[in-house]
Amino acid sequence: MAGAADVADLNTLVGFCARRDVDVLSRGAVEDCADGPVDVAILFGGSILAGGDLFARAITDGVAARFLIVGGQGHSTDVLRATMRQHLGGDDVAGETEAALFDRYLRQRYDIQVDLLEHESTNCGSNVRHALALLAAEGVPHRRILLIQDASMQRRMDAGFRLFAPATRVVNFAAHRTPVELIDGELGFRSPPEGMWPLDRYVSLLMGEIPRLTDDPAGYGPAGHGFIAHVDVPADVMQAYSALRARGVGAPRIADQQWADAAGPVDNPRPQDSVTSMSRPGPRV
Repeated sequence: MAGAADVADLNTLVGFCARRDVDVLSRGAVEDCADGPVDVAILFGGSILAGGDLFARAITDGVAARFLIVGGQGHSTDVLRATMRQHLGGDDVAGETEAALFDRYLRQRYDIQVDLLEHESTNCGSNVRHALALLAAEGVPHRRILLIQDASMQRRMDAGFRLFAPATRVVNFAAHRTPVELIDGELGFRSPPEGMWPLDRYVSLLMGEIPRLTDDPAGYGPAGHGFIAHVDVPADVMQAYSALRARGVGAPRIADQQWADAAGPVDNPRPQDSVTSMSRPGPRV
């Protein structure tokens, strides 16, 4: 049976991974944080459905000059397709990219159309490379960027942009920061946002981020694989992660080589391999 320590430790991971640089997603708050108007806001397709609702509010509030959705197919696409199928009136979504799905959702639910869609990326590293390549190809300024990604991935997405676009001012606002609670002796969600991950997947995603973010030979930082910029992982986060592993609460998500791309291993963002494309690919094998 789960206990209060499990809840506290998991929520420590949520608080760390689901980075938000401002308390509220408003034009004024974002511009204050960015030291000026934001050139482009980006929603990443690895988010749960609630990320689309948040992005719609950002567009309505004019938090940026341009709006981009990034996402081809990856480890979370099937879950997003299943959720979207329920919210798009049972429409067939097989083969649709994450960007295409969120685009349809925003148009059908909010009558909103974004400026740009990116359909080729398959993992966090290629999200960064393809987003920057597309912005450059379209002549979209990106000195100041707002990033909206799933709670589990926001910290790593920031580190990817710091590696690839160190001169860009990034403002982070995780799509959600869903806390884990103890409900009748079991871990669960009291008020989950729209399209929330199943608990076991959420725990796995959160747990998987800590070894990736840790800047050691096994991690994704400069001391390891070099996929992201250095991240300082606080002692309390490492302690929470170690305690959860010791108690057998969840297991880190393993990188799926199916979603490696031409740049090399999963999540490897090498700038010389950047590819720009607006085409919509078919299903990948």
